Amino acid sequence: CSSLAIGTTTGYRLFSLSSVEQLDQVHESNEIPDVYIVERLFSSSLVVVVSHAKPQQMNVYHFKKGTEICNYSYSSKILSIRLNRQRLVVCLEESIYIHNIKDMKLLKTIMDTPPNTTGLCALSINHANSYLAYPGSATSGEIVLYDGNTLKTACTIPAHDGPLAALTFNSTGSKLASASEKGTVIRVFSIPGGQKLYEFRRGMKRYVNISSLVFSMDSQFLCASSNTETVHIFKLEHLTDSRPEEPPTWSGYMGKMFQAATNYLPAQVSGMMSQDRAFATVRLNISGQRNICALSTIQKLPRLLVTTSDGHLYIYNLDPQDGGECVLIKNHSLLGSGKMEENKENDLQPPAPQSYAATVARQSTVPSTSTMPGYSEDGGALRGEVIPEHEFATGPVCLDDENEFPPVSI
Repeated sequence: CSSLAIGTTTGYRLFSLSSVEQLDQVHESNEIPDVYIVERLFSSSLVVVVSHAKPQQMNVYHFKKGTEICNYSYSSKILSIRLNRQRLVVCLEESIYIHNIKDMKLLKTIMDTPPNTTGLCALSINHANSYLAYPGSATSGEIVLYDGNTLKTACTIPAHDGPLAALTFNSTGSKLASASEKGTVIRVFSIPGGQKLYEFRRGMKRYVNISSLVFSMDSQFLCASSNTETVHIFKLEHLTDSRPEEPPTWSGYMGKMFQAATNYLPAQVSGMMSQDRAFATVRLNISGQRNICALSTIQKLPRLLVTTSDGHLYIYNLDPQDGGECVLIKNHSLLGSGKMEENKENDLQPPAPQSYAATVARQSTVPSTSTMPGYSEDGGALRGEVIPEHEFATGPVCLDDENEFPPVSI
């Protein structure tokens, strides 16, 4: 969560999120219009772009050199793309393609997946645990957990009664959070076992469409945003830890009474009683817009970031001890020209169709000198035009003069 990528009607932009006051634009491209998917590989120079002009084609670029590494076409519209240092996953409505990111070889095609009209899937950013999660049913909340390294299904998790709306892994790939289309209950499961660890309730008054679900990098918090004006942050407390004895207060006594009572109640009822409320909340000044959230540490303090589809980035302070209402400290406009002008409310440029938050980078100093052409195998992906002097290699790839990057061998 150290950089932000947005797609716009004119192209895409990449920003660095190292400061609250200053929003630094890393790169801007206007070569491809109507970009609706833009995914950057951590803070490397590799970026994957899909445009409404060619929704079945994925373009892979080295943006600092201004070169196209390769492109691939698929049998239907690309709905989402996920990547880590080991794998690049392309999700279509009824199939998923898994590429080896170091040479773009197509390793696996998962065919005939249940209809997935939103392209819902999640890939662990930890390449050692390259787990992929996607819906196992169009009518119930079943999750298929797939091991992207061994290319085998790990397990299926009966997560919810209704269809899934959101999925996300924590940074180590050891936990998976999910929400259904009803949006009232969020559950967290252990990976790869699939045991339910936590269950959070974000309210029963109305059904909502949860559009963004994200863990903090330390897995202590889980943030959920929706088409309503409220963003919820839940705290993943270790319930098995020994806690100091509570003072003998009435509320403490009643709490223990309720806790004891749950042992004698039906499972469904006791589950309801043990569900936690939000640890912290944010009330946005907009409602009904698509947004993406991130929990990040900027200038050594925990922050909540909310990017909205009208082209704004809101930065809030999060109190990790007491929670409560988060305080807005900065509002940046993402659609201005050159250096960003914050609080520019009357921006005349059209809003971005979608925006995607990129994830945090971990430095690697593995250089590479050997190169080979990128290629594709059978299974629905067609070979695209390849720039002869592109960067893909048989070993770990270096995408930058600073050796900043990507893939590592298993």
